[in-house]
Amino acid sequence: MVRKIAFYTLGCKVNQVETENMKELFLKRGYELVDYSQPADIYVVNTCTVTHVSDRKSRAMLRRGKKRNADAIVIAAGCLAQVCPEQLEHMEEVNIIIGNSHKEEIVDIVEEELKDQKAHKALYVDDISRDKRPGRNLYSHPHERTRAFIKIQDGCQSFCSYCIVPYARGPVRSKKPEDVLAELDQLLFLGYKEIVLTGIHSGFYGIDLPGWDLPRLLKSILDRFPGDYRIRLSSIEPLELTPPLLHLVANEKRLCRHFHIPLQSGSDEILSRMGRRYKRDAYQAVLQEAAALIPGVALTTDVMVGFPGESEADFAQTCELLENLPFYRLHVFKYSRRQGTAAAVMPDQLDEKEKNKRSDILLALGRKKRLFFEKKLCGSKLSLLVERNLGHDRYIGISDNYVNVLFNTEHDVQGKMIDVLIQDVQDNHVIGVY
Repeated sequence: MVRKIAFYTLGCKVNQVETENMKELFLKRGYELVDYSQPADIYVVNTCTVTHVSDRKSRAMLRRGKKRNADAIVIAAGCLAQVCPEQLEHMEEVNIIIGNSHKEEIVDIVEEELKDQKAHKALYVDDISRDKRPGRNLYSHPHERTRAFIKIQDGCQSFCSYCIVPYARGPVRSKKPEDVLAELDQLLFLGYKEIVLTGIHSGFYGIDLPGWDLPRLLKSILDRFPGDYRIRLSSIEPLELTPPLLHLVANEKRLCRHFHIPLQSGSDEILSRMGRRYKRDAYQAVLQEAAALIPGVALTTDVMVGFPGESEADFAQTCELLENLPFYRLHVFKYSRRQGTAAAVMPDQLDEKEKNKRSDILLALGRKKRLFFEKKLCGSKLSLLVERNLGHDRYIGISDNYVNVLFNTEHDVQGKMIDVLIQDVQDNHVIGVY
């Protein structure tokens, strides 16, 4: 009998990559992949624990799997499993708990547990601070998406005072450059036109590999692989957006004009309490240099509201900096108390009402800045990777500078790279002409 397995992923791009890898492992062993909404023999939730909302969603999806099939094996994998296994051990719906160090062994774990018919909860969670492996990609056939991801590193050792990620992911482990190149070669062979280089702390790539850093890795990719494709970088810290990296993107069309650069706060006092390693002036200088060097670059950011001790004056400084810098999109999130982090025991914790108020202000600012950026594109041409056919000759594609564009054509352009003329912005949609 062919067993059916379903996955649900929460959290970051790295988690999404690792879910795809786990799917590959099960497919190679003959399992049938089904949607999480369908009946299955095994349900896997790749959990997230970056906020209390992530925790709650992870638990809800685990319960949903068992509700769909009371006899199914329900597996909690990923960051919540790594950081709070005891929380999951108390959930009767969960059968197996797998930390981040054991994701690549998931099929062997499941099959071993299937042999053992005893009713017990299996726990596979180790001290991730000892993990030396960055993980690998396992793509063997094209997936539905037109973009593919390569995890170039894992882990973070910055230990920002609010962040649980270093405890969930361990120290920085960079993938060997020859392994990155081999994975990229395979993905280009499979026909992918955009490859996203992702990691928990991508800008730290190479700190554990003598002589390597992110710009050198990018140069190696560009030299090795000519052709019609593009590379997108995931989130990068401001101090890692160095002049060599900026000049490389400015002079190479195969590198996407998009940087996601977390800000978190525009107040030097709050940045210091957060354990961030820059001040607002340094952040501002980096963004202004990027905007000056790379015309049309999309600058996106994360910003936190309600950090312990954030005064009205601190928040006003954040609003002022965001208003004055040329951002395209703002990802706004409310501070979430994470047990085990330094910020969790700080005084002056803000109430949810105040966090919601400040969040609403920044979300409104984000909508204004997005519309301003998109309106400026009207009359210009953008290179799109066509991602989906919406029916009735309507398609949607994503530009190198991270703009989703709707356009009409009678031609089959799914998965192709094309140029479109930006005509208008209507109802929060950018409209192009092919």
